[in-house]
Amino acid sequence: MNKGQMTKRTLLLMAVFITAVLWPPQAIRADEISDLKRQLEIQSKILAELQEKIAQLEARQKLKEESLTKQIEQIAQKAEEKKVVALPESIKWVENVKISGDFRYRYEHIDAETSGSTQWKKGRDRNRIRARLMLDAIVNDEWDVAFRLATGERSIVVEDGDGDMFADPISTNQSLRQHFSKKDFWLDLAYFRWHPSAIKELNVYGGKIVTPFYAAGKNELIWDHDLTPEGGAFNYAIPLGSKDKLHLTGGAFWVDESSSGVDASLWGVQGYLKHTIGNPDYILGGVSFFDYGNIQGKTDKYGILAGNTADATGTKWASDYDIIEVFGEYGTECCGWPVAFFGNWAQNTIAVSDEDKGWWVGAKLNKAEKPGSWEFLYNYREVDADAVFGAFTDSDFIGGGTDGKGHEFGFTYQLAKNLQAALTYFLNERTSSNLDYHRLQTDLMLKF
Repeated sequence: MNKGQMTKRTLLLMAVFITAVLWPPQAIRADEISDLKRQLEIQSKILAELQEKIAQLEARQKLKEESLTKQIEQIAQKAEEKKVVALPESIKWVENVKISGDFRYRYEHIDAETSGSTQWKKGRDRNRIRARLMLDAIVNDEWDVAFRLATGERSIVVEDGDGDMFADPISTNQSLRQHFSKKDFWLDLAYFRWHPSAIKELNVYGGKIVTPFYAAGKNELIWDHDLTPEGGAFNYAIPLGSKDKLHLTGGAFWVDESSSGVDASLWGVQGYLKHTIGNPDYILGGVSFFDYGNIQGKTDKYGILAGNTADATGTKWASDYDIIEVFGEYGTECCGWPVAFFGNWAQNTIAVSDEDKGWWVGAKLNKAEKPGSWEFLYNYREVDADAVFGAFTDSDFIGGGTDGKGHEFGFTYQLAKNLQAALTYFLNERTSSNLDYHRLQTDLMLKF
């Protein structure tokens, strides 16, 4: 064998060996490559889907940004339009005037015993309305003025040939009667309010004003809610730490002006302290003193003795009235509902008889505020004949005036915003005569 043949043989053997050794691994790598290709295809598909979702999210975000930009532009445009239609300086005072009011429709049924336990008047049914229109105006940073018109039934008193026309001082109701007759509007409030910036929480009033004295639980032992006294008054609140506040009130009023004699007047002072226990718990207590001047011996030309003792003529007040009042109130929460308990006691210190005391206790559960909410009120009171000035006390209890006792139940339901329905029942007795008095009222009240 020559050298060339040996070389060829050697090369052939090497080729066979290499093929034998390397062939299986090459097959394995082909399978792996196939798997890798499939995985790459899957990953590419997932990546494409993610890219598509990202593109969709970016498109949505862009739409939101465009919508927000458009809303901002619209708001800015409206603001510019408002600036364009701003009121001229000559009538800009309108911005400082607030107009509000309310209307109440009432149906009531009254049963009053006349003599003994079995003799009753035929029950009286009547429909009544009350309408009030209020205007509040800001004069400057320290002065305001207010006016209110209200309905009220007209009465005429003839004295020495002259007629004097007036409306009930403690009622703004108008009965629907007298052949569709027109109804009167009266000046119910007209006053100024001074609140100096140098003395925080001081308010001074003058004119025909809202009764300035605090009534625990909104009781009407001394004042009917509709009473609007005439004169001047102030309220001043003095903080005594973070949880206590002292409230002081004083007033001087003209009850009756006379061109030929002394004027009848009313002077009053009141102070009470309110302590906040914690939200919503609080407690308060206070004392008041009211001095009526020159009431004794004055002729009741308006027919408003209202249970007070008359002199021998039957037409004049036999007593003067210097009334001291003590009151208290406690507020808390029960089962998620606000609850308040209240009471007050009053005595006429210069009454001509021992019929000189009056007291009132009651409670209120929940508050009719939001649509669907409600509140319940209960109170019991006893009022002697000369405990308070009968012309100004509650006009509904025993038909008005003093010398009575009994219960009051009330339920109010908030039908909608600024719309309430109420049911009130008086279960009373006139003390001296032992005659029962029952009164049912249903109200629909609207405010604006």
